[in-house]
Amino acid sequence: MSSETVIRTPRLILRHWQKSDLPLFAEQNGDADVMRYLGGVLSRQESDAYVARAEEHLAANGYCKWAVEAPGVSRLIGAVGLTKVRFEASFTPAVEVAWRLNRRFWGRGYATEAARASIEDGFDRVGLSEVVAVAALGNAASLRVMERLGMARSIEFEHPLLPTGHPLRRHVLYRLQRESHAKSPP
Repeated sequence: MSSETVIRTPRLILRHWQKSDLPLFAEQNGDADVMRYLGGVLSRQESDAYVARAEEHLAANGYCKWAVEAPGVSRLIGAVGLTKVRFEASFTPAVEVAWRLNRRFWGRGYATEAARASIEDGFDRVGLSEVVAVAALGNAASLRVMERLGMARSIEFEHPLLPTGHPLRRHVLYRLQRESHAKSPP
């Protein structure tokens, strides 16, 4: 993969992270509404570590959670992309599509558009046969994105990285097979 690889959609650019993205992303990760279903707000160090992990994942695997830019709107609206699931469960090993957008850009279809482009890149360039998505059971907005992507609800499970009794521990898994995706309309 070229170090210049980017993914373009009609409205978005999914690209490599830049140093100038870090304060904007940290601001987003400090927003309690954005982080409500993602385990709570992140400190600047934790946010920067998220980006560092994305870059390391890209170097090791050729895909990652990209910085997402909306030209003419904002140079960073969030992070969307693919990553290997980092916990053990009945469905792992697996590659998941995930999104995290700044609240100012919710409700515009950006998560679906960027996630769809990431999935297509995963199937076409990377050669994946399946992509999964997980979300806390109460995260209705993310569950709707998964359905818009043509993903099929698979199972509910207890997220192993969250302690017993945690209000977000119950999660839902959605799956999308390459063959199914090729047949589904955009």
